[in-house]
Amino acid sequence: MRVLEVDAGREWRGGQNQVRLLCRELGRVPGVAPRLVTRRGGELARRAAAVGVAVREVPWSLSLDPRACSRMAAEIASFRPHVVHAHDSHALVVALWARSLAGFFGDGGHRAPRVVATRRVDFSIRRRMGRSPWQRVDHVIAISEAVKAVLVADGLSPAGITVVPSGIDLAEVRSAATAPLDVRRRLGLPADAPLAVNVAALVDHKDQRTLIRAARAARALRPELHWAVAGEGERRRALEGEIAALGLADRVHLLGYVEEADALIREAQVVVMSSQQEGLGSVVLHALALDKPVVATRGGGLPEMLPDDCLVPVGDAEALARRVVAALDDPRPVPLPPRYTAAAMAQGVLEVYRGLL
Repeated sequence: MRVLEVDAGREWRGGQNQVRLLCRELGRVPGVAPRLVTRRGGELARRAAAVGVAVREVPWSLSLDPRACSRMAAEIASFRPHVVHAHDSHALVVALWARSLAGFFGDGGHRAPRVVATRRVDFSIRRRMGRSPWQRVDHVIAISEAVKAVLVADGLSPAGITVVPSGIDLAEVRSAATAPLDVRRRLGLPADAPLAVNVAALVDHKDQRTLIRAARAARALRPELHWAVAGEGERRRALEGEIAALGLADRVHLLGYVEEADALIREAQVVVMSSQQEGLGSVVLHALALDKPVVATRGGGLPEMLPDDCLVPVGDAEALARRVVAALDDPRPVPLPPRYTAAAMAQGVLEVYRGLL
């Protein structure tokens, strides 16, 4: 089975790591030949190639770049994949265009590949005019039941959606966590200062504003508690203003993008997710792999990974603060369920491919 995996590769986030792991795992299955098409010079291309994935780098500077479409169409015509699997919205549109265009390359006599798309976010796909590209694929993979529920509410048939959760490589996560970081020293904190860590892009739906307000509420309960936020994004300036307005500059630390995220998680007492919406939240999986307590909102797919006593209502800063303090006082790590491994993810995806063929 030949499979063309497609990701726009605009930045390195959890979704791109999932693509890397999927390609690697599929390449270990006899009779399966995955090939990745992604942005030239991108971090995904580099990291996938480093683990032995066959990568085709294409020019892809625009979201819907016609050069990427043309190159992908040529790749479809020459590689003749049985399945084209798109991993983000831009990749999906380009893949659909390329499948149509591929008939103009080569002899055109081979069967058109089936198109599969993975949906990683629990945002609506509704469009004001016309059909969504998500309604034109042969099958959709949702990474959580929460994502599937949104797709069904937006008009997709439940029969055309399969839930395959994200997965991680435990050994890889634990190895990466050994990297030296020493975040307390970098921040000038005491070596024994309790630390709550959030690893997420600074965007609206990750809702670090609620986390900052939780830090204010927690100050009366645990004055020595510090909060570190690893990530960059459009909300950074607004969050800096919120921290200053609440007088929390000495307690909430915006670290920017941290490449050694697993090492940061290892140094935390508790990992916190304050998301309003969350497809699944692979950071939580990394925290579970490192035996760290997790406190999260009930946003999106987060409740599918965590027991009820780890969860608080979305946007409830007071409840988030209380739960974080409780986790510090009585840390209870949650075991990582086997269904959230990279091998299990790849097996689930492969079953979707085989079902289509």
